[in-house]
Amino acid sequence: MENTWLPFFHSTNLEGQTKISLEALGAPLRLGYNPDGSVRFSKAGRPIIRIVKDISDNVRLVRENFVAGLQSYAHEVITANTEAYNKQVAEAVKAGKPIIERDSNELIKAMSKAVEQAVNSADSPKDTGTETVTQETKELVTVS
Repeated sequence: MENTWLPFFHSTNLEGQTKISLEALGAPLRLGYNPDGSVRFSKAGRPIIRIVKDISDNVRLVRENFVAGLQSYAHEVITANTEAYNKQVAEAVKAGKPIIERDSNELIKAMSKAVEQAVNSADSPKDTGTETVTQETKELVTVS
């Protein structure tokens, strides 16, 4: 807030690009209140702090414009060089496949182990159905 957004919004106000109140810029963080006027606290017992609406609205607008700029740039590159772009995407997918497969296998092992531990720790008959659960787990996690 102090190093990025406040200097930015002071600058945009100065240049006439925004009209954020000096009160909002001077006290951007506000204590949250309940409808009855009492101070709001989180479930952890900390007071709720919020960013003043003027600033949060403008931060959202800057972020949305930034995302739109990124999307526009990507669209221009894809349009100008579709074949090379598609080739790069295909190569990235191919390069990532072993990593995805390894992670999938490790996740299957970890989930199977967790299910096995849960079944073993529960008071249940000897025939726990672990194989069925493990197969279902593999089917849920398998990445195509």
